[in-house]
Amino acid sequence: MADPTPEPTEEVIEGFNGLGDLGGVDGEISGVDKPSLFDFISGNQEKVISAFVAQIELVIVVVSLISIIAIITGLLIWKNSTLVEVVTSFWSIVFTIPSLAMFIFFIGPFGLGWKPAVIALVLYGQLPVVRNTIVGLRSIEPAILESAMAMGMKPLTVLRKIHFPLAWPIIIVGIRVSCMLTFGISAIAAYVGGPGLGDLLFSGLAQLGSFNAMNQTLVGAVGITILALIFDAFFVIVRRITTPRGLRV
Repeated sequence: MADPTPEPTEEVIEGFNGLGDLGGVDGEISGVDKPSLFDFISGNQEKVISAFVAQIELVIVVVSLISIIAIITGLLIWKNSTLVEVVTSFWSIVFTIPSLAMFIFFIGPFGLGWKPAVIALVLYGQLPVVRNTIVGLRSIEPAILESAMAMGMKPLTVLRKIHFPLAWPIIIVGIRVSCMLTFGISAIAAYVGGPGLGDLLFSGLAQLGSFNAMNQTLVGAVGITILALIFDAFFVIVRRITTPRGLRV
């Protein structure tokens, strides 16, 4: 008795190239529903959570470095008009450099990953905090400072107890603006191997037409937006808590 005809396999079916040949348009498969956004998140929880955590870590590290460097810079130069002009002009020029070009520039010396992303973002975020620190320190009424000096306060004490507390509401607004700027530009850091939700965003855009391209793009874009709003609300609360009642607007 002759052997039964073997079942056709993928290798013997001419022109079969996997699921892409099963029909449909733009990568869709006939008779198969595209996964929803919820399905994508449920099936990739570890990847999505990891991207969210990396995004938060990146922003916290960058904003912390920006705040420390920019506030110290402002404290050192606010009395010298020439230095103020030079420093603010320099950071204004840095701010005009295209973000992608800035990220790519640091690939040479630092490679891919966290380092070029953090350095570029810290440079971009300096201007709002430096400028607001200087404006805040210069906005204090001279009469207040004269009264403090008349009471025998030393310059450092005046800076710590008078200057900085009164300038703080303006300074934290600069930090808040810088934080939102960091969120906006951090997505581009994915091009240099930077961490965060930008990887999902640009991976989705690069695969438009595939099954989960739009889901990836939405998770990246919406995720960055939600985190930015949360951080913005956090700074509003911190500003209200740390600002003396008489200075609240």
